[in-house]
Amino acid sequence: METVNHQLNIQKTEHSRLPSEPLHHIPFGRIFSDHIFVATYDNGTWEDLKIMPYSNLTMTPAMAVLHYGQAVFEGMKAYKSATGETLIFRPDANFRRINKSAHRLCMPPIPEEIFMEGLKELIRLDSAWIPESEGSLYIRPLYFATDEFIGLKPSTHYTLIIMSCPVGAYYSEPVKLIVTDKYIRACEGGTGSAKCAGNYAASLLADKEAKALGYDNVIWLDGIHKKYVEECGTMNLAFVIDNVVVTPQLTGTILEGITRDSVLTLFRDQGVKVEERLISIQEVAEAYDKGILQEAFGMGTAATIAHVSKIGYQGRDLILPPISERKYGQSILEQLEAIKTGKVPDRYGWVWKI
Repeated sequence: METVNHQLNIQKTEHSRLPSEPLHHIPFGRIFSDHIFVATYDNGTWEDLKIMPYSNLTMTPAMAVLHYGQAVFEGMKAYKSATGETLIFRPDANFRRINKSAHRLCMPPIPEEIFMEGLKELIRLDSAWIPESEGSLYIRPLYFATDEFIGLKPSTHYTLIIMSCPVGAYYSEPVKLIVTDKYIRACEGGTGSAKCAGNYAASLLADKEAKALGYDNVIWLDGIHKKYVEECGTMNLAFVIDNVVVTPQLTGTILEGITRDSVLTLFRDQGVKVEERLISIQEVAEAYDKGILQEAFGMGTAATIAHVSKIGYQGRDLILPPISERKYGQSILEQLEAIKTGKVPDRYGWVWKI
Protein backbone atom coordinates (compact mmCIF):
# COMPACT_ATOMS: atom_id res chain seq x y z
CA MET A 1 0.00 0.00 0.00
CA GLU A 2 1.40 3.38 -1.01
CA THR A 3 1.36 6.22 1.50
CA VAL A 4 1.68 9.94 1.02
CA ASN A 5 3.62 12.37 3.19
CA HIS A 6 1.45 15.19 1.92
CA GLN A 7 2.97 18.56 2.71
CA LEU A 8 3.95 20.88 -0.12
CA ASN A 9 6.90 23.15 0.58
CA ILE A 10 7.33 26.19 -1.67
CA GLN A 11 10.65 27.94 -2.18
CA LYS A 12 10.29 30.95 -4.45
CA THR A 13 13.11 32.19 -6.60
CA GLU A 14 14.80 35.38 -5.46
CA HIS A 15 15.49 36.54 -9.00
CA SER A 16 12.87 35.90 -11.65
CA ARG A 17 14.19 35.52 -15.19
CA LEU A 18 10.92 36.78 -16.65
CA PRO A 19 12.01 40.43 -17.15
CA SER A 20 14.83 39.26 -19.45
CA GLU A 21 12.61 36.93 -21.51
CA PRO A 22 10.19 38.82 -23.79
CA LEU A 23 7.16 36.60 -24.38
CA HIS A 24 6.76 37.08 -28.11
CA HIS A 25 8.17 35.16 -31.09
CA ILE A 26 8.95 32.40 -28.59
CA PRO A 27 10.88 29.32 -29.75
CA PHE A 28 9.22 26.09 -28.67
CA GLY A 29 10.77 24.42 -25.63
CA ARG A 30 13.83 26.65 -25.23
CA ILE A 31 12.81 29.04 -22.44
CA PHE A 32 11.74 27.74 -19.04
CA SER A 33 9.77 29.44 -16.31
CA ASP A 34 11.06 30.14 -12.83
CA HIS A 35 9.98 27.07 -10.84
CA ILE A 36 9.50 23.31 -10.95
CA PHE A 37 7.43 20.96 -8.82
CA VAL A 38 9.23 17.86 -7.49
CA ALA A 39 7.93 14.80 -5.62
CA THR A 40 9.79 11.60 -4.82
CA TYR A 41 8.70 8.00 -4.32
CA ASP A 42 10.71 5.81 -1.94
CA ASN A 43 9.76 2.16 -1.38
CA GLY A 44 6.02 2.71 -1.29
CA THR A 45 5.87 6.26 0.06
CA TRP A 46 5.40 9.53 -1.79
CA GLU A 47 7.27 12.26 0.03
CA ASP A 48 9.30 15.48 -0.16
CA LEU A 49 6.78 17.46 -2.18
CA LYS A 50 8.20 20.84 -3.10
CA ILE A 51 8.18 23.71 -5.53
CA MET A 52 11.65 25.10 -6.03
CA PRO A 53 13.53 27.39 -8.43
CA TYR A 54 14.25 25.86 -11.82
CA SER A 55 17.77 24.44 -11.58
CA ASN A 56 19.99 21.56 -12.63
CA LEU A 57 19.52 18.13 -11.09
CA THR A 58 22.22 15.95 -9.61
CA MET A 59 22.33 12.28 -10.54
CA THR A 60 24.42 9.15 -10.27
CA PRO A 61 25.77 7.33 -13.34
CA ALA A 62 23.92 4.27 -12.00
CA MET A 63 20.52 5.97 -12.11
CA ALA A 64 18.05 3.34 -13.33
CA VAL A 65 16.34 5.48 -15.96
CA LEU A 66 19.63 5.89 -17.84
CA HIS A 67 20.04 2.14 -18.15
CA TYR A 68 16.52 0.71 -18.38
CA GLY A 69 14.41 3.58 -19.64
CA GLN A 70 11.60 3.82 -17.07
CA ALA A 71 10.49 7.33 -18.04
CA VAL A 72 7.04 8.63 -18.96
CA PHE A 73 5.85 12.16 -19.51
CA GLU A 74 2.91 14.36 -20.46
CA GLY A 75 2.21 17.63 -22.21
CA MET A 76 -0.56 20.12 -21.51
CA LYS A 77 -1.05 23.84 -21.86
CA ALA A 78 -2.16 26.82 -19.80
CA TYR A 79 -3.68 29.97 -21.28
CA LYS A 80 -4.75 33.46 -20.22
CA SER A 81 -8.36 34.44 -20.77
CA ALA A 82 -9.33 37.92 -21.93
CA THR A 83 -10.10 38.78 -18.29
CA GLY A 84 -6.71 37.55 -17.07
CA GLU A 85 -7.79 34.18 -15.66
CA THR A 86 -5.36 31.27 -15.82
CA LEU A 87 -6.88 28.29 -17.64
CA ILE A 88 -5.52 24.75 -18.08
CA PHE A 89 -6.97 22.46 -20.73
CA ARG A 90 -8.01 18.96 -19.58
CA PRO A 91 -5.33 18.27 -16.92
CA ASP A 92 -7.44 15.43 -15.54
CA ALA A 93 -7.05 13.58 -18.84
CA ASN A 94 -3.28 14.07 -18.68
CA PHE A 95 -3.25 12.75 -15.12
CA ARG A 96 -5.07 9.59 -16.15
CA ARG A 97 -2.82 9.07 -19.15
CA ILE A 98 0.48 9.46 -17.29
CA ASN A 99 -0.64 6.76 -14.85
CA LYS A 100 -1.68 4.51 -17.72
CA SER A 101 1.78 4.98 -19.26
CA ALA A 102 3.40 4.38 -15.87
CA HIS A 103 1.50 1.12 -15.43
CA ARG A 104 2.81 -0.15 -18.78
CA LEU A 105 6.38 0.58 -17.64
CA CYS A 106 5.83 -1.11 -14.26
CA MET A 107 5.94 2.19 -12.35
CA PRO A 108 3.74 2.94 -9.32
CA PRO A 109 0.76 5.26 -9.85
CA ILE A 110 0.97 8.92 -8.98
CA PRO A 111 -1.71 9.94 -6.44
CA GLU A 112 -4.16 12.43 -7.88
CA GLU A 113 -3.82 14.89 -5.00
CA ILE A 114 -0.05 15.09 -5.50
CA PHE A 115 -0.25 15.59 -9.25
CA MET A 116 -3.08 18.13 -9.16
CA GLU A 117 -1.91 20.13 -6.16
CA GLY A 118 1.62 20.35 -7.50
CA LEU A 119 0.36 21.37 -10.93
CA LYS A 120 -2.05 24.02 -9.67
CA GLU A 121 0.39 25.62 -7.23
CA LEU A 122 3.19 25.64 -9.79
CA ILE A 123 1.06 27.34 -12.45
CA ARG A 124 -0.32 29.83 -9.93
CA LEU A 125 3.23 30.75 -9.00
CA ASP A 126 4.43 31.06 -12.61
CA SER A 127 1.22 32.38 -14.20
CA ALA A 128 3.02 35.57 -15.31
CA TRP A 129 4.95 33.38 -17.75
CA ILE A 130 1.80 32.66 -19.76
CA PRO A 131 1.95 34.73 -22.96
CA GLU A 132 -1.11 36.96 -23.23
CA SER A 133 -1.03 38.01 -26.88
CA GLU A 134 0.26 34.84 -28.54
CA GLY A 135 1.25 31.36 -27.52
CA SER A 136 0.66 29.49 -24.28
CA LEU A 137 2.47 27.94 -21.34
CA TYR A 138 3.46 24.37 -22.18
CA ILE A 139 3.50 22.14 -19.09
CA ARG A 140 5.66 19.02 -18.98
CA PRO A 141 5.19 16.45 -16.19
CA LEU A 142 8.12 14.00 -16.23
CA TYR A 143 8.24 10.80 -14.15
CA PHE A 144 11.32 8.57 -14.04
CA ALA A 145 13.20 5.84 -12.14
CA THR A 146 16.04 6.84 -9.81
CA ASP A 147 17.37 3.62 -8.23
CA GLU A 148 21.16 3.42 -7.98
CA PHE A 149 21.32 -0.14 -9.22
CA ILE A 150 22.50 -1.98 -12.33
CA GLY A 151 20.29 -4.98 -12.89
CA LEU A 152 17.04 -5.48 -14.77
CA LYS A 153 14.18 -4.92 -12.35
CA PRO A 154 11.58 -2.23 -11.67
CA SER A 155 12.99 0.64 -9.68
CA THR A 156 11.88 1.24 -6.09
CA HIS A 157 12.68 4.97 -6.22
CA TYR A 158 11.16 7.52 -8.60
CA THR A 159 11.00 11.25 -9.14
CA LEU A 160 8.09 13.25 -10.53
CA ILE A 161 8.86 16.71 -11.92
CA ILE A 162 6.46 19.24 -13.40
CA MET A 163 8.08 22.05 -15.37
CA SER A 164 6.76 24.64 -17.80
CA CYS A 165 7.87 26.84 -20.66
CA PRO A 166 6.21 29.66 -22.60
CA VAL A 167 5.81 28.62 -26.22
CA GLY A 168 4.69 29.82 -29.59
CA ALA A 169 3.58 27.57 -32.43
CA TYR A 170 5.22 24.16 -32.71
CA TYR A 171 4.67 24.24 -36.47
CA SER A 172 4.54 27.75 -37.91
CA GLU A 173 3.56 26.47 -41.37
CA PRO A 174 1.55 23.53 -42.74
CA VAL A 175 3.60 20.36 -42.46
CA LYS A 176 5.05 18.07 -45.10
CA LEU A 177 5.00 14.38 -44.16
CA ILE A 178 6.49 11.28 -45.76
CA VAL A 179 5.28 7.72 -45.30
CA THR A 180 7.89 5.35 -43.92
CA ASP A 181 7.80 1.59 -44.29
CA LYS A 182 11.48 1.20 -43.49
CA TYR A 183 10.94 1.46 -39.73
CA ILE A 184 8.04 0.69 -37.41
CA ARG A 185 6.89 2.58 -34.36
CA ALA A 186 4.97 -0.07 -32.41
CA CYS A 187 3.16 -3.40 -32.47
CA GLU A 188 0.15 -4.55 -30.47
CA GLY A 189 1.25 -5.54 -26.99
CA GLY A 190 4.13 -3.07 -27.04
CA THR A 191 4.41 0.44 -25.64
CA GLY A 192 2.83 2.30 -28.57
CA SER A 193 -0.05 3.71 -26.52
CA ALA A 194 2.24 4.77 -23.65
CA LYS A 195 3.76 8.23 -23.65
CA CYS A 196 7.20 6.95 -22.76
CA ALA A 197 10.60 8.32 -23.63
CA GLY A 198 11.76 5.25 -25.54
CA ASN A 199 9.01 5.61 -28.15
CA TYR A 200 10.33 9.01 -29.11
CA ALA A 201 13.96 7.94 -29.11
CA ALA A 202 13.10 5.16 -31.55
CA SER A 203 11.43 7.67 -33.89
CA LEU A 204 14.38 10.02 -34.26
CA LEU A 205 16.25 8.28 -37.07
CA ALA A 206 13.16 8.15 -39.29
CA ASP A 207 12.49 11.80 -38.51
CA LYS A 208 16.09 12.74 -39.37
CA GLU A 209 15.89 10.92 -42.68
CA ALA A 210 12.55 12.58 -43.49
CA LYS A 211 14.01 16.03 -42.86
CA ALA A 212 16.98 15.23 -45.11
CA LEU A 213 14.45 14.66 -47.90
CA GLY A 214 12.72 17.99 -47.27
CA TYR A 215 9.83 16.78 -45.11
CA ASP A 216 8.95 17.80 -41.57
CA ASN A 217 8.18 14.35 -40.15
CA VAL A 218 6.99 10.85 -40.97
CA ILE A 219 3.70 9.01 -41.18
CA TRP A 220 4.06 5.69 -39.36
CA LEU A 221 2.39 2.55 -40.65
CA ASP A 222 1.36 -0.48 -38.62
CA GLY A 223 4.14 -2.81 -37.61
CA ILE A 224 2.66 -6.04 -39.02
CA HIS A 225 1.37 -5.26 -42.50
CA LYS A 226 3.11 -1.90 -43.02
CA LYS A 227 -0.15 -0.87 -44.60
CA TYR A 228 -2.38 0.98 -42.16
CA VAL A 229 -1.78 4.58 -41.08
CA GLU A 230 -0.96 4.94 -37.38
CA GLU A 231 0.21 8.44 -36.44
CA CYS A 232 2.79 11.10 -37.15
CA GLY A 233 5.89 11.34 -35.00
CA THR A 234 4.47 14.32 -33.07
CA MET A 235 0.68 13.99 -33.32
CA ASN A 236 -2.34 11.91 -34.20
CA LEU A 237 -3.63 12.15 -37.77
CA ALA A 238 -7.00 12.65 -39.46
CA PHE A 239 -8.05 12.73 -43.10
CA VAL A 240 -11.15 14.30 -44.58
CA ILE A 241 -12.37 12.01 -47.34
CA ASP A 242 -15.60 12.97 -49.13
CA ASN A 243 -16.72 15.06 -46.12
CA VAL A 244 -16.03 12.28 -43.61
CA VAL A 245 -13.35 12.76 -40.93
CA VAL A 246 -11.40 9.50 -40.78
CA THR A 247 -8.79 8.82 -38.10
CA PRO A 248 -6.91 5.63 -37.19
CA GLN A 249 -8.62 3.65 -34.47
CA LEU A 250 -6.96 3.07 -31.12
CA THR A 251 -5.49 -0.42 -31.34
CA GLY A 252 -2.93 -0.07 -28.54
CA THR A 253 -0.21 0.98 -30.96
CA ILE A 254 -0.83 4.74 -31.04
CA LEU A 255 -1.18 7.42 -28.42
CA GLU A 256 -4.67 8.11 -27.10
CA GLY A 257 -4.41 11.79 -27.88
CA ILE A 258 -6.31 14.24 -25.70
CA THR A 259 -6.49 16.75 -28.54
CA ARG A 260 -7.65 13.91 -30.79
CA ASP A 261 -10.47 13.07 -28.38
CA SER A 262 -11.46 16.74 -28.11
CA VAL A 263 -11.53 17.17 -31.89
CA LEU A 264 -13.65 14.07 -32.49
CA THR A 265 -16.07 15.12 -29.75
CA LEU A 266 -16.54 18.57 -31.29
CA PHE A 267 -17.01 17.18 -34.79
CA ARG A 268 -19.60 14.63 -33.67
CA ASP A 269 -21.54 17.22 -31.69
CA GLN A 270 -21.75 19.35 -34.83
CA GLY A 271 -23.12 16.51 -36.91
CA VAL A 272 -19.91 15.85 -38.85
CA LYS A 273 -19.50 12.20 -39.72
CA VAL A 274 -16.48 10.71 -37.96
CA GLU A 275 -14.98 7.28 -38.49
CA GLU A 276 -12.39 5.72 -36.19
CA ARG A 277 -11.14 2.73 -38.12
CA LEU A 278 -8.22 1.13 -39.90
CA ILE A 279 -7.26 3.30 -42.85
CA SER A 280 -4.60 2.13 -45.27
CA ILE A 281 -2.18 4.52 -46.89
CA GLN A 282 -3.34 3.08 -50.20
CA GLU A 283 -6.90 4.23 -49.41
CA VAL A 284 -5.55 7.73 -48.77
CA ALA A 285 -3.69 7.72 -52.08
CA GLU A 286 -6.74 6.43 -53.96
CA ALA A 287 -8.92 9.12 -52.38
CA TYR A 288 -6.39 11.69 -53.55
CA ASP A 289 -6.47 10.30 -57.10
CA LYS A 290 -10.28 10.44 -57.09
CA GLY A 291 -10.22 14.05 -55.92
CA ILE A 292 -12.03 13.32 -52.64
CA LEU A 293 -9.09 13.71 -50.23
CA GLN A 294 -10.04 17.18 -49.04
CA GLU A 295 -7.78 17.63 -46.01
CA ALA A 296 -5.27 16.00 -43.71
CA PHE A 297 -4.28 17.40 -40.34
CA GLY A 298 -2.46 16.47 -37.18
CA MET A 299 -3.83 16.74 -33.63
CA GLY A 300 -1.69 17.17 -30.54
CA THR A 301 -1.09 19.37 -27.50
CA ALA A 302 2.13 20.84 -28.86
CA ALA A 303 1.05 20.95 -32.49
CA THR A 304 -2.64 21.82 -31.75
CA ILE A 305 -4.16 21.38 -35.23
CA ALA A 306 -1.39 21.17 -37.82
CA HIS A 307 -2.51 21.27 -41.44
CA VAL A 308 -0.73 18.76 -43.69
CA SER A 309 0.25 20.32 -47.00
CA LYS A 310 2.00 17.36 -48.62
CA ILE A 311 2.26 13.59 -48.16
CA GLY A 312 5.20 11.78 -49.72
CA TYR A 313 4.27 8.23 -50.73
CA GLN A 314 5.95 5.77 -53.12
CA GLY A 315 8.06 8.41 -54.83
CA ARG A 316 5.35 11.01 -55.41
CA ASP A 317 3.80 13.84 -53.41
CA LEU A 318 0.10 14.15 -52.64
CA ILE A 319 -0.40 17.94 -52.61
CA LEU A 320 -3.33 19.03 -50.46
CA PRO A 321 -5.42 22.22 -50.81
CA PRO A 322 -4.36 25.51 -49.18
CA ILE A 323 -5.79 26.43 -45.77
CA SER A 324 -8.20 28.91 -47.37
CA GLU A 325 -10.00 26.01 -49.02
CA ARG A 326 -10.31 23.84 -45.91
CA LYS A 327 -13.45 23.93 -43.79
CA TYR A 328 -12.81 21.16 -41.28
CA GLY A 329 -9.32 21.49 -39.77
CA GLN A 330 -9.27 25.27 -39.64
CA SER A 331 -12.74 25.48 -38.12
CA ILE A 332 -11.94 22.95 -35.41
CA LEU A 333 -8.67 24.75 -34.62
CA GLU A 334 -10.54 28.02 -34.07
CA GLN A 335 -13.18 26.32 -31.94
CA LEU A 336 -10.63 24.59 -29.75
CA GLU A 337 -8.61 27.76 -29.21
CA ALA A 338 -11.78 29.64 -28.29
CA ILE A 339 -12.64 27.04 -25.64
CA LYS A 340 -9.09 26.87 -24.28
CA THR A 341 -8.87 30.66 -23.85
CA GLY A 342 -12.35 31.15 -22.40
CA LYS A 343 -13.74 33.05 -25.38
CA VAL A 344 -16.74 30.73 -25.61
CA PRO A 345 -18.55 28.69 -22.94
CA ASP A 346 -17.00 25.34 -22.10
CA ARG A 347 -19.83 22.81 -22.39
CA TYR A 348 -17.58 19.86 -21.67
CA GLY A 349 -15.84 20.72 -18.40
CA TRP A 350 -12.48 20.70 -20.18
CA VAL A 351 -11.10 24.00 -18.89
CA TRP A 352 -9.83 24.27 -15.33
CA LYS A 353 -9.53 27.73 -13.78
CA ILE A 354 -6.48 28.14 -11.56
